[in-house]
Amino acid sequence: MRRLKKKPIQIYIEPKQQLLLENIARKKGTSKAEIIRRSLDTYLGNLPVEEDPALNIIGLGRSGKEDISKKHDIYLTRYTSVRRKTEAMPPDTSILPGKRR
Repeated sequence: MRRLKKKPIQIYIEPKQQLLLENIARKKGTSKAEIIRRSLDTYLGNLPVEEDPALNIIGLGRSGKEDISKKHDIYLTRYTSVRRKTEAMPPDTSILPGKRR
């Protein structure tokens, strides 16, 4: 599996933060950048639900169904079972060029 490349950024921190960051990195035997990444993950993971960017997808589509919030499991089950059947079907080679019926 190929890892995504990390994106460089530049930040300014207070001298006290720099000192603490260096001490923590040295004690943990890791880089300052790794400490910052872990801290950012922790901060972002603790955001209140209403600030979660993933919630921005709500309301993007229109299905025309009035009961989608109540019956979403049923709709998803139907969709995935139809999709599995379609993917499992062998291709129709009769429509390929050079094939005659």
